[in-house]
Amino acid sequence: MKINDIFKLAIETGIEADFRSKEKIQKVLDTKKQDFEHSSDQECFDKELLENPYSDSRILHIADDIDIKKILFGIDIDPSEILMAKQLGIDLVISHHPLGIALATLHDVMEMQADVLNQYGVPINIAEGLLKKKISEVARGLNKANHQRTVDAAKIMGVNLMCLHTVCDNLAADYLKEAIESQNPETVGDVMDVIEGIEEYKVAKKNGAGAKIFVGNKNNKCGVVAMTEITGGTEGSPKIYDKMANAGIGTVVGMHVSEDHRKEAEAAHVNMVVAGHMSSDSLGINLFLDKLKDIEIIPCSGLIRVKRG
Repeated sequence: MKINDIFKLAIETGIEADFRSKEKIQKVLDTKKQDFEHSSDQECFDKELLENPYSDSRILHIADDIDIKKILFGIDIDPSEILMAKQLGIDLVISHHPLGIALATLHDVMEMQADVLNQYGVPINIAEGLLKKKISEVARGLNKANHQRTVDAAKIMGVNLMCLHTVCDNLAADYLKEAIESQNPETVGDVMDVIEGIEEYKVAKKNGAGAKIFVGNKNNKCGVVAMTEITGGTEGSPKIYDKMANAGIGTVVGMHVSEDHRKEAEAAHVNMVVAGHMSSDSLGINLFLDKLKDIEIIPCSGLIRVKRG
């Protein structure tokens, strides 16, 4: 497989696992095309988004368009991993967390959270209203980052580089949703049992970073369990939890949570299970990597490699 083949497969896989319908995703792409057609500065327009609905997943640098036989995949990649890849003779480095322009435009993918919340019963106008403020905050926060640092290192060292963020997070969210709903859990403890039965979370627990109940307790009735904080770029608005409670959501499963979010969920009496960051990222990555045949995968930077199938 060439680099573009791997990336195309990743985008297709991410769309298949997306909680939104393909029609909804196509509407997002159509809107971007309209924006491009009416743009007064088409030369600087981010044309990748005309075909790719995930702004945080990109090919960042192609130094040599070879058949890929060996991939170094990490949760986070910085210049030290680029140097490691050069020394090991790696064909392609893939970072899960976004780099370069994918990091600079991370906020763009957060808009999908409104549609996901709406599917769980939160009115779309409320979800969009709260998210717009949060998206603006995230965009301003990203403005200070040194986006190109690792990309520049890849260019200097002649290393192929891409990042796959939301595409893999979609896979993790879809897998967890199916795994939990198939067991028809009654309590928060039942939800925890499902998560802790998944291999990535077993390994994380042994390493001291297992799933935890941040709000509620294991005997609480879980009610409707929502996967609203596994994918969609980064954390949404902390003001959303009372709206979620009003929509009938009893428990939220997330990768990680800030203290502001935890406090708001507690005030709204919404149970919160934090599955774990590196373990949840690893789950989504592994589900994608299992689709790559005859390619050696070298995990690094927090990736818990588990093969399935």
